[in-house]
Amino acid sequence: MSLTVACFYKFVAIDDGAALRDQLREIGRAHDVKGTILIAPEGINSTVAGSSGSIAALVGHLRDDDRFRDLAVKVSSATEPPFQRLKVKLKREIVTLGRPEAKPSERTGIALDPRAWNALLDDPETIVIDTRNAYEIAVGTFPGAIDPRTAAFGDFPRFVTTTLDPKQHRKIAMFCTGGIRCEKASAFMLAEGFAEVYQLEGGILKYLEEVPVGENRWQGECYVFDGRVALRHGLAEGSYTTRLACGHPVPK
Repeated sequence: MSLTVACFYKFVAIDDGAALRDQLREIGRAHDVKGTILIAPEGINSTVAGSSGSIAALVGHLRDDDRFRDLAVKVSSATEPPFQRLKVKLKREIVTLGRPEAKPSERTGIALDPRAWNALLDDPETIVIDTRNAYEIAVGTFPGAIDPRTAAFGDFPRFVTTTLDPKQHRKIAMFCTGGIRCEKASAFMLAEGFAEVYQLEGGILKYLEEVPVGENRWQGECYVFDGRVALRHGLAEGSYTTRLACGHPVPK
């Protein structure tokens, strides 16, 4: 059985979080959708799985709302259910950075499509930063990217303030799994005074989906937060499982 896995997020003001949570919970349960949906005043963030029709019903409901009419959805597949149940939660942030000055709905870095990203990787003046955590980076990354050695995204601001200087490091490029972390990180870095900040549009997942094998710069696999554990080029399921003691990825 093949299931559709949909990843989506959007930074947009939400002042009716409880009502939206109840709507999405009802629709998700009615259509047997499993996964996680996070709702916060700053927006929505989700990875869910189900039949193609079930996912279409959930996404269609969201796009009927003017706030989510242009919602971008990244779709892949799974041979086994990657989630066991549906969780729809209210949070303070849809991705936790802990820095209120970072406001992606107002200002973010310049988004580059996967092919433009390759050109940026070749620019010797560019500082390329992987905004994910250390255990994710161990599974795969772009060559030459800086590993901030964070255990959680909330550690990223400390890495920036202790390692980088807006006057010295003029050109910054960042990437993450699906785009949400580097979008918020870019908003933070702009607030910190960095002048030229770029981000990989759609994240690693869009890159692995769209870039031909011969142009692919990615090394390794991409860790994902579901039962598939990691994905390869073309978003095929990867070769990792999770360690029972800590939940971190290890090769099968």
